[in-house]
Amino acid sequence: MRIIISGGGTGGHIYPAVTIAKAIQGLVDSSEILFVGTKKGMEADIVPKEGFDFAGIESRGFERRLSMDTVYTVLSTLKGIGQSFKIIRRFKPDVVIGTGGYVCGPVLLAACLLGIPAMIQEQNVVPGVTNKILSRLVKKVAVGYSDAAKFFGKQVDKVVVTGNPVRSDVLSATREEGLKAFKLNEDKLTLLVSGGSRGARTINQAMVEVCRRFAGRSDIQVLHVTGQSEYNNMVSSVKQLGIDVAKTGNISIVPYLYNMPLALAAADIAIFRAGAIGLAELTARGIPSVLVPYPYAAENHQEFNAMVLEKCGAAIVIKDAELTGDILAEVIEQLVNNKAELSAMAQSSKKMGQPDAAVAIARMAIELTDISIERM
Repeated sequence: MRIIISGGGTGGHIYPAVTIAKAIQGLVDSSEILFVGTKKGMEADIVPKEGFDFAGIESRGFERRLSMDTVYTVLSTLKGIGQSFKIIRRFKPDVVIGTGGYVCGPVLLAACLLGIPAMIQEQNVVPGVTNKILSRLVKKVAVGYSDAAKFFGKQVDKVVVTGNPVRSDVLSATREEGLKAFKLNEDKLTLLVSGGSRGARTINQAMVEVCRRFAGRSDIQVLHVTGQSEYNNMVSSVKQLGIDVAKTGNISIVPYLYNMPLALAAADIAIFRAGAIGLAELTARGIPSVLVPYPYAAENHQEFNAMVLEKCGAAIVIKDAELTGDILAEVIEQLVNNKAELSAMAQSSKKMGQPDAAVAIARMAIELTDISIERM
């Protein structure tokens, strides 16, 4: 069985694609998988390191306003469509899967025009423009949230709620392994803070006050991931308060984590942005969260993602513009002091989790072909 998977631009599109690919490999021994992405995107680096073949095409995202860049984008997209035709004709896939990002447009369009079965995987509550357009051409649409279905209009019959793919190491990591990896105390609640790989300045600024209030506490420990560009500012701000992080015994500030699955395994509470894949990982592990949606996400999709968790009792949402150190510290204090509320949030989070999403999506893709899993 031969599969093309396309997705790129951000880790939120790339890692789900890799997770789906590995799920397909688990179902189909004889699978051949080719990733198609942009030549200069993160995917060109990440995908080969994950052990998959990669082909690059030209593609650019459209801006919201017309400019000379729009002309270059149109030309780049047309070139990408031509390149996609060549790749598909050469590779001869049985099915093509798109996980989001502007690179999916040329690849899935070419696949559909060539009569190759195709599907898209939409991670957010509010679908991107590209996926809404492509939904008219593909056979199936796998969505992370049931609330997303209504945005596909007349194509709603193609929609299947699968949840979002979660990496196997997120699911398999144990709390004991997580605590040991970061030298954390099993008798303290662990607060994991991350604004994503690039960090979130608003969250970091609020965390300065949190560090002041919680430094030296015996009931809670903090693992704060600032992002590379924000690390020095965060450390400097805490020092100005007279806090020596190394001597607090309960606060650790790092620029980046290379093993987030272990950090998630150790976490009792998380303070995150509201990217779809991050939320899928939180709910797969049943972690209650305080969410601060990124306010400039396309279609404001992070806020919509976060509101789904809040409505189900799995998270508390604070808008970026309203976040202060005092507000964040009070919310954390409330959760630390109310074990019943924290436990209820954890249960709600766990109920939302869909750890088998990657396998469900893989099965959907296989079912679009005339090949049965039983024959493999």
